[in-house]
Amino acid sequence: MQCSWKAVLLLALASIAIQYTAIRTFTAKSFHACPGLAEAGLAERLCDEGPTFAYNLSRKTHILILATTRSGSSFVGQLFNQHQDVFYLFEPLYHVQNTLIPRFTQGKSPADRRVMLGASRDLLRSLYDCDLYFLENYIRPPPINHTTDRVFRRGASRVLCSRPVCQAPGAADLVLEEGDCVRKCGHLNLTVAAAACRERSHVAIKTVRVPEVNDLRALVEDPRLNLKVIQLVRDPRGILASRSETFRDTYRLWRLWYGTGRKPYNLDVTQLTTVCEDFSNSVATGLTRPAWLKGKYMLVRYEDLARNPMKKTEEMYGFLGIPLDAQVARWIQNNTRGDPALGKHKYGTVRNSAATAEKWRFRLSYDIVAFAQNACQRVLAQLGYRMAASEEELKNPAVSLVEERDFSPFS
Repeated sequence: MQCSWKAVLLLALASIAIQYTAIRTFTAKSFHACPGLAEAGLAERLCDEGPTFAYNLSRKTHILILATTRSGSSFVGQLFNQHQDVFYLFEPLYHVQNTLIPRFTQGKSPADRRVMLGASRDLLRSLYDCDLYFLENYIRPPPINHTTDRVFRRGASRVLCSRPVCQAPGAADLVLEEGDCVRKCGHLNLTVAAAACRERSHVAIKTVRVPEVNDLRALVEDPRLNLKVIQLVRDPRGILASRSETFRDTYRLWRLWYGTGRKPYNLDVTQLTTVCEDFSNSVATGLTRPAWLKGKYMLVRYEDLARNPMKKTEEMYGFLGIPLDAQVARWIQNNTRGDPALGKHKYGTVRNSAATAEKWRFRLSYDIVAFAQNACQRVLAQLGYRMAASEEELKNPAVSLVEERDFSPFS
């Protein structure tokens, strides 16, 4: 009788173990469901054949810097890239955009937007789980043996430019600058990079390819992630001035307006209004503090960061619950008081940060500024940016166009 009782107990324990294993396997597999790939018409070989990484039981902090082009996002990305325990990726969604846009036949239709966002969310889920093989679906030409030289802006990531991921000659703690990384590190081994990712406690990703925080709701609510969104905003007038200087051909008509004083009849005003609409919609969601964003969302104005980079960085790390390490503090000291002439690369981060935030006021004519203020008046009011009432007020640096606002994290 006693032996029979023990046998029943052993069978029960074995059954529980089998069920637990099945649940864990199902959960890990389900993390890599690939509806975005299916909708885009891409092969799903890596969803089935790629390695299954462990379900996120460690509660890594997953950081997403949500921004737009020329808003200071490269600078903010470096505030996390410099942290010793953060694995940082610069614009991995570039690969989704670069692969899918040529497949779209209807331009920027709602259907195309849904496909793009679905694929982007799938990729973000996988990258936060350190599954870099999933990225191979969007790299062209496809990697061979999980090795490639086509990862966009690889050199912007410290981990991808240092050992063991990079085997360039030099000291064991050598971290190469972006240009040297691309030349000296050779092809990127995604298997080694994924291992380096799993060794870090946190994963940070920067993107300018997701329009609004609403587009991230599925990720924010996913219990398998510990996602926190830092939305970076900047005065749209400053963004317009920076884009006109950086993307000179694309923004040629804005520069023509500045040079001649006459607004071109065929000016593409959506280059301005799309930014304002996306900011306005996204900020409206964030500032109403819906329950699904509680503890998950922080709004940061570039101008506040530029005026007091250390204080604002401490606030961001406090929101994330991550200690601010000495390497980040040193990087801030070295990169916010420098000569702007040393940072001429269009995505450079060496600058006098406070001066850079105000530079747009001397790069746009008052006619262009007045036009931008009229087109973007809603978001300017939402974010606390003052209207310049005259040419004199615009050019007077003693007159602040940034209101004092407290955008505390939603906690």
